[in-house]
Amino acid sequence: MLKFYNSLTRREEVVSPFDKKVIRMYSCGPTVYYYPHIGNFRAYLFMDNIRRVLKYNGFKIDGVMNITDVGHMTSDADEGEDKMLVASQREHKSPWEVAKFYTDIFMKDAKALNIDLPEHIVPATSVIKEMIVFVEGLLKKGFAYETSKGIYFDIEKFPEYGALSGMDIREKLAGARIDVDEEKHSPYDFVLWVKAPKEHIMQWESPWGMGYPGWHIECSVIGDKYLGQHIDIHTGGVDHKPVHHENEIAQSNCFYGHQVVKMWMHLEFLQVDGGKMSKSLGNIYTLADLEKRGYSAEDFRFFYFLAHYSKQQNFTFDALDMAKNTLKSIKNLVKEHQKGEKTLDTSEFEQEFLDSINDNLNMPKAIACVQRMLKQERSKDVYQTFLKFNQVLGIKLEDEDVPQEIAALAQKRWQAKKDKNFALADELRMKIDSLGFVVKDSKDGYEIIKK
Repeated sequence: MLKFYNSLTRREEVVSPFDKKVIRMYSCGPTVYYYPHIGNFRAYLFMDNIRRVLKYNGFKIDGVMNITDVGHMTSDADEGEDKMLVASQREHKSPWEVAKFYTDIFMKDAKALNIDLPEHIVPATSVIKEMIVFVEGLLKKGFAYETSKGIYFDIEKFPEYGALSGMDIREKLAGARIDVDEEKHSPYDFVLWVKAPKEHIMQWESPWGMGYPGWHIECSVIGDKYLGQHIDIHTGGVDHKPVHHENEIAQSNCFYGHQVVKMWMHLEFLQVDGGKMSKSLGNIYTLADLEKRGYSAEDFRFFYFLAHYSKQQNFTFDALDMAKNTLKSIKNLVKEHQKGEKTLDTSEFEQEFLDSINDNLNMPKAIACVQRMLKQERSKDVYQTFLKFNQVLGIKLEDEDVPQEIAALAQKRWQAKKDKNFALADELRMKIDSLGFVVKDSKDGYEIIKK
């Protein structure tokens, strides 16, 4: 039984999609104003981990990730300048040129990390019209109001505000500074639409004059457009809980009149040498920085598996060395098992692996299970079981000519034969054949050959 921890209810819950057929999953994506670093990518490895475990359990996924290319202020609390404008001024490029440059880098790094990306990747600037309609709806329903600076959401109209983060909003209001913006009903009201000055580079026509969206509105609108009014899982970093995700819950639930997201999942921070990543400390690393030091993107991918997502993970180069060496050892053992002669029942390992990943993504325990299995006498059964596990791990085996999709189909076919479901086995064999590969069986297992 697959269970994940729901940040909203503060308990582990069985994964059960609204329509019983497909998981609708939303993941907060990058703000594309600078090079993505390894702390950022821990969040997308988390997303990848969830997606692969869902698929391993037989779920289909309809996933969305936004690309924030407008509206994210230098402060998450709607203060300061838009991050895209800051980058534009820094690099003497248009915001759109900045967005394309850093989006391309993000996608390149995500591919190097073998991240299973969502089915829909949506820039915020592609849904401006939908955002305007959404803001109009909140105004008509009485949840928002207009000032000389923009349209704001009135958090006092949503009594549940603070439920996700555990924040007592009334206590915060009592001690809040009231001189931040006298036009706002509350200092914690957040902007939905900003009225732009004439010199502002990124702005669009709206019922309130020229302007641009606030950061929080894009996720509600993109989620609705691509997933509908019921979303099963929403992921993001723990830093999103007190502001961005609280605001998203407020505006979405008020607009639709019901709870939109069923399960919220949050990832803890990646620390560096026991402390926070900081430009001033010079400890913010990109994948390119790691590669210059002799590490691969896959070494960092495997490093992610060595700590639970709900705990802060401490990055050191010693820890990365350990991950690199462990990964190398695993690959060498897998290669040895590929030529093994021993017949071995791996069902206990399969059950332990499944129990581990289904226990709120307990990847450290799942990796320990894999390592114990690989220490067994050399056997093709172990090799084929590892290929099955690799649907979750996403490790690129050396000299691997067989895509993971084909390996997964072959493993399912082998299991179907074991279960004497020969009709399914034949169906899978024909599908593999149509994709350009042939499966040759032997008494001890099978071999996949490219045609």
